[in-house]
Amino acid sequence: MKLFFASDLHGSLDATEQVLAAYLSSGAEHLVILGDVLNHGPRNPVPESYNPPKVAELLNAHSDSIIAVRGNCDSEVDQMLLAFPMMADYAWVMLANGQRLFLTHGHLYNAEKRPALKRGDVIAHGHTHIPVAEWQGEQIIFNPGSITFPRNGYAASYGLLEETTLSAHTFSGEVLASISL
Repeated sequence: MKLFFASDLHGSLDATEQVLAAYLSSGAEHLVILGDVLNHGPRNPVPESYNPPKVAELLNAHSDSIIAVRGNCDSEVDQMLLAFPMMADYAWVMLANGQRLFLTHGHLYNAEKRPALKRGDVIAHGHTHIPVAEWQGEQIIFNPGSITFPRNGYAASYGLLEETTLSAHTFSGEVLASISL
């Protein structure tokens, strides 16, 4: 299974177009969106090319391959524009090797506040806008970074799960973080 991860689009049309182009060229089976899809949120500036209705339209064209969770900037009004469910606070993905991916945005569950997990499970979240792929205690913490508002000097980034490797990449091809499962 190959998964493509994006987080924190925040309604940016340019960022969404870039994500979809990378997703389609990656050959991934699913686009995993880790929240903050349409709204920029009260703590962020309005992003360049802010166009939530057009972002929804572009994403809806791929609704049959999207797995999404709710971010702290997502609301029921946002869900009304989207053809795929995105109001769950978390979702599980089971890998063929029995490992579990716990998908969440990061504002409720994260490296510091974890649900009940087994050794080797992965918490995949956004919210911090900082790419991470590392063991922390008994679990792997994975964050693809942010497409629209990267922080701490990082470039805009996305994530990939390819066979047994989780990694965060810039759109120019640089690997920012990587870990073997």
